[in-house]
Amino acid sequence: MSEQTLSAIKLGAQQLADVVTLPAQQRYLRFVEQVAQTNEVWGLYRDGWALAKTDDGTLVFAMWPASEFADLCAEYEWDGYEPHAFPLDDLMSDLLPQLEEDGVLPGIFYTPGDRGLTPTPTMLRVDLEREMDKH
Repeated sequence: MSEQTLSAIKLGAQQLADVVTLPAQQRYLRFVEQVAQTNEVWGLYRDGWALAKTDDGTLVFAMWPASEFADLCAEYEWDGYEPHAFPLDDLMSDLLPQLEEDGVLPGIFYTPGDRGLTPTPTMLRVDLEREMDKH
């Protein structure tokens, strides 16, 4: 990875604030772009992955494009959870099919003040494949 890529990924406080205040749809697009570039996805982990629920009670697997964003959400019910990366390949080949089978939605780019988007696993796979084809 080039220096420029690394510095773009390491986020300062102002950049963090700028991104977490974006509307959920823009954070979703940023997630897809960044994950396709870095080939890694971040979740929160402590004796199991951090899960949330939609208003109707559907389970959601929370994920982020960088550890800094996941770390911001390691509070309240996720207190004590740590950011943990996994390869994009694992998301595409293992996790998304498993989520689909279990009826769990991907929770894209939660922030302390907003739940983020919950696309279907298929929708997320299509968006990621489309983005990966650009690179």
